[in-house]
Amino acid sequence: MRPKDPAPTTLIPGFLACHPPMVFNSVCPMRYLALDCGQRRTGLAVGEDETGIVTPLHAIEASNEARVIERVVAEVESQGAEALVVGLPLNMDGTDSPQTKRIRQLAAQLHEAIDLPVYLFDERLSSFEADQRMSRSGLTHKQKKRRRDALAAAAILEDFLAQRD
Repeated sequence: MRPKDPAPTTLIPGFLACHPPMVFNSVCPMRYLALDCGQRRTGLAVGEDETGIVTPLHAIEASNEARVIERVVAEVESQGAEALVVGLPLNMDGTDSPQTKRIRQLAAQLHEAIDLPVYLFDERLSSFEADQRMSRSGLTHKQKKRRRDALAAAAILEDFLAQRD
């Protein structure tokens, strides 16, 4: 009896992948941890490709990249993530922003620290989408500020998962 062929895989064009190229296995569900990296806070969200359900978690309050990496590694372990999706801050015209180089370096450092796939994904308008979601929430400015980064990370992951379908 001949063994079954491996599950089909699909290469998704147009993604800015760090390590390795973006290939999805259509049989095994994958759990992702998404990051929306800012100067002082990094928003986190978790989701699965099979269900498409994405949950905003919280924001890491740290400007020191070593501390951010340490906290992300802990979240990867606690959430059982199998890959990271890092929002890549591009200008509206698609060119690199002043933060793009820093985020690319952070993504490479995260890959070294956890040895899991790290995907860079265009994050344009993710913060705007987070603000839109909270616009009629009745939350104070301070409450919105605390949730904004995690909601932006969730928007990044939702777009990432939607684009693979």
